[in-house]
Amino acid sequence: MYTVRNVTEDLYWVGVNDHKTTLFENIFPIPEGVSYNSYLLLDEKTALFDTVDWQFAREFVRNVEATLDGRDLDYLVIHHMEPDHAGTIEEICLRYPNVKVASSEQAFEMMNQFGFKRIEGHEQIILKEGDTLSFGKHTNAFVEAPMVHWPEVLVSLDVTDGVLFAADAFGTFGALDGKLFNDELNFEGDFLAPMRKYYTNIVGKYGPFVQDVLKKAAGLPIKMICSLHGPVWRTNLDYIIGKYDTWSKYEPEEEGVMIAYASMYGNTEYAAQALASELCRKGMTKVVLHDVSTTDVADLIADTFRFSHLVLASVTYNLGIYPKMKDFINDLEALNVQNRTVGIIENGTWACTVGDKMEDYVDENLKLVDVLGDRVTVNSSLNVANRNDMESLADAIIESMAKNRELKEKLTH
Repeated sequence: MYTVRNVTEDLYWVGVNDHKTTLFENIFPIPEGVSYNSYLLLDEKTALFDTVDWQFAREFVRNVEATLDGRDLDYLVIHHMEPDHAGTIEEICLRYPNVKVASSEQAFEMMNQFGFKRIEGHEQIILKEGDTLSFGKHTNAFVEAPMVHWPEVLVSLDVTDGVLFAADAFGTFGALDGKLFNDELNFEGDFLAPMRKYYTNIVGKYGPFVQDVLKKAAGLPIKMICSLHGPVWRTNLDYIIGKYDTWSKYEPEEEGVMIAYASMYGNTEYAAQALASELCRKGMTKVVLHDVSTTDVADLIADTFRFSHLVLASVTYNLGIYPKMKDFINDLEALNVQNRTVGIIENGTWACTVGDKMEDYVDENLKLVDVLGDRVTVNSSLNVANRNDMESLADAIIESMAKNRELKEKLTH
């Protein structure tokens, strides 16, 4: 009758799935939906770990009440105060007047900022690094995880069962729709791309902080990961931790080329297609093309994190960078993209300045990004005179890949 599922013998998923929201945080398209995960522990004491978005309060409360089955709620533990997880804190406090609320000091400050008045009168437990809460058989140890991806974040480990409550870490877009565990999903087919988009756009800027948390987690006996979005990981933990390690180091996930093009009348798009054809003819077939005018910037960022090489192909616009392309490269800076190799295709009917402007922006604002010297300059439309330059750019991309492989081999030996 209810959508509750067991995570372990004593722990239950009481979250909800969202197919109503079209823009996550009112900015990122989520056609695959999203889950808001909350977990309820039934021990000598009962403990609810995080809540859900307010718009799903009715369904959420039904799950909590059915799982408690007449028992009172003793603890409400808040790992992360973002409203999609904290939106029903007041509802829980209203329905369970004896509940103790436990969270970080900064999280309580945020509760006041959000106007959560119903926490007043409830015992408030301020948690910090190294603190523990015992619920009977189960004890949770708390670790501070600032800027993953808000400053107040805590993660905790149930030291009895090895369950890591990871806040937004290891989260992903995509509704679960009955499935709960990673091994119940076709993860690589259905969830890897949404997870990459989730991480790179929401957490991506804070890679050094993610690295700090991964170092802390490396010494913990983790057997299961419970994120606030997406599946519970109970198998193949090294796989998902490895993805986070790669992304948070800003290392390419795989060798390949993303070509992002800005085209007004199709001529720059044709040049981008010509480069893709040349790369594939030379054996580099892992190539994706995106029109910056029609592809959401979240997807552009996700593929930038995925691939080792990026080609910026833009028409000149008002003697500068085409606006949609400029938005994209601004986001590259905002999300701290680094460790990439960039090629440039420029187009202009007169005063073709866009190539220099894009190169200058990359050199001045992005870290550890190399711009290839081989550039293709198109005067209005591609012609036979561009053939050698296009081939040279393709060769330069492939040669840089080979050099990167050689360097990586040297570093690993």
